Amino acid sequence: MNIRKCVIAAAGLGTRLLPASKELPKEMFPIFTVNSSGKLTVKPLLQIILERFYGIGVREFCFVVGRGKRAIEDHFTPDWKFIDELSAKRKNEQAGELETFYRMIEDSIIVWINQTKPLGFGHAIYAARSFIGDDDSIVVAGDTYVMSKDRDLVRCLIDTFYKTNSSVTVFLKRVVNPKIYGVVKIKKVGSYVRITDIVEKPAKPPSNIAVTPYYIFKPSIIEALSKIKQSVGGEIQLTDAIQALIEKKEQVTGVLLGDDEFWFDVGTPETYSEALEKSKNF
Repeated sequence: MNIRKCVIAAAGLGTRLLPASKELPKEMFPIFTVNSSGKLTVKPLLQIILERFYGIGVREFCFVVGRGKRAIEDHFTPDWKFIDELSAKRKNEQAGELETFYRMIEDSIIVWINQTKPLGFGHAIYAARSFIGDDDSIVVAGDTYVMSKDRDLVRCLIDTFYKTNSSVTVFLKRVVNPKIYGVVKIKKVGSYVRITDIVEKPAKPPSNIAVTPYYIFKPSIIEALSKIKQSVGGEIQLTDAIQALIEKKEQVTGVLLGDDEFWFDVGTPETYSEALEKSKNF
């Protein structure tokens, strides 16, 4: 089955990447990727994310943004005059790549929602409740990405979600320092894992398995978000809403990334440097 809706949270302030992030949102930082000709190129991370989900059938995108994110909207507004200028200069390959991206945009519905207060990832998703409506949806953080050489990770996430009739399915990854992440306890069930508990940034982590901000949700997540209070960091934590679903006996599952599969974010200079290095090899 295909999912047609995707929420991309891109409202973070990016303070750890100043001064580069003062005018350019961290979600627009360039990442290495391979173009349609097999050549190494660079694209803003948000463009890579949109293209990935467009490729598996998503046609409705909601960007949750905050103050100072105009560069994102500008990038996702087709500029056909620029295509003409590139073609006139015989930059045909670059013009073709950009035209393909613009065709994707024009073939999609793109909604912009402003997160009026910086109250965290859960709050950003709740802000998109009118977009999500009664539909299943993919939800991702716009400053993160997952990669694999051996399997289609997004398709694997979708298949697990539907085969297990889950309310939530999320990518999981074993990490060195779980205290800085949402952390889960799991139970192996056949080819997937069932999440039995989830907690945000625990002082005493129940495991070393962290949650990546790549989810598929049934719309029941919105009701759960509406009932939770601010917690860790004074924010509305998505993990609290997921725990509430677990306590209601709803099915919450995970896809565990392998040691050779890569999850990166661009939130700090160190992780961005690692992302640039690793992305050249995928």
